[in-house]
Amino acid sequence: MTRSDPAAGSVPLAAEIRTIGEQAGLAAVGFCAAEVLEPARTVLHQRRAVGLAGSMQFTYRNPDRSTDPGRTLPGARTLVAGAWNYRRETPAPSDGAGPAGRVAAYARRDHYAELRSRLELIADRLRADGHRAVVLADQNHIVDRAVAWRAGLGWFGKNANLLVPGHGSWVVLGVVVTDADVGDGTEPVADGCGPCRRCIDDCPTEAILAPGVVDARRCLAWSVQAAEPIPIEQRVPLGDRLYGCDECQDVCPPSIGADRAAPPPAEADQLDHVDLLDLLALDDAALMARHGRWYLAGRDPDVVRRTALVILGNVGDPDAQEVLRMLERYARSPVVELRRHARWSLRRLGADAVLGRLGPDADPDVQAEARIEVPKRGVEAPD
Repeated sequence: MTRSDPAAGSVPLAAEIRTIGEQAGLAAVGFCAAEVLEPARTVLHQRRAVGLAGSMQFTYRNPDRSTDPGRTLPGARTLVAGAWNYRRETPAPSDGAGPAGRVAAYARRDHYAELRSRLELIADRLRADGHRAVVLADQNHIVDRAVAWRAGLGWFGKNANLLVPGHGSWVVLGVVVTDADVGDGTEPVADGCGPCRRCIDDCPTEAILAPGVVDARRCLAWSVQAAEPIPIEQRVPLGDRLYGCDECQDVCPPSIGADRAAPPPAEADQLDHVDLLDLLALDDAALMARHGRWYLAGRDPDVVRRTALVILGNVGDPDAQEVLRMLERYARSPVVELRRHARWSLRRLGADAVLGRLGPDADPDVQAEARIEVPKRGVEAPD
């Protein structure tokens, strides 16, 4: 299909869509036929069957739906994939600030809103010709990485992220599903990882089982979102990560190269670090007002609170009374999971006096954890 313009001549629709996306700031734009996404469908079913999805839902919830664009838009003919580069400069935490939790780069502001607004420009162009077009970004309707790979935006890294030439994996992805026939599509990008396995070797919890195979149950990025308690063996590796984990990107050569290419300056509303004591002092409404755009299982503010409590054990000053008071407060919480994580951090800090005041917990799960040795700060086993 072409757009007729007597002044400019006919412009292929595919070229026009690319121009719209690129002028709007998208890192890459491509398109492919709106067919069932294989092998993604088979892989989702297989990995869910063996438990690698853990409690994650998203595209795992209904693989037959999330791999069939026709479920979103009957009669769909084309998928337009777009990538938005979210990498920004990271300012250092302020001197003298209290213990802070680190936020992964993609979650420091609502980059998906920025992506959606650009994809809507493409969708509006298609609608102007009378076509139907639906924008999907960060939704369980479609496996966006599979679409982006098929549309030629990049290749799959060994960490299962899509790597876009010149941008690495510092991108969020979205799709326009349309009944327009945009063209023949674009060729997939050849693998650019070669023998490199830095993401596999440097994952703090060994969550990457094989190239492209991630066990969500071990992945810190999922553990801090999930409803279940943070596994005790993951709490020390968690470090100061409050939301998300960038480790496999930080060590990835294509992503490092993109990072060195002078990312844009930090933005005014960019949230790099969160003061943990401040967060833990907030009531439910205030906490969700600040951080409610993050995915938290069940929209439960206690999910981020329990993560903050673990981080206090990892980075808090063992001699800081405000840290010990906050942990003691939560160790007396009526919510068992908050008591569980607060007591772990008190043990990690060696706060025997506080633990003595608390006495044994009545909950059997908390009692069971109390029998597991916690590595004290500064005396962890060497690598």
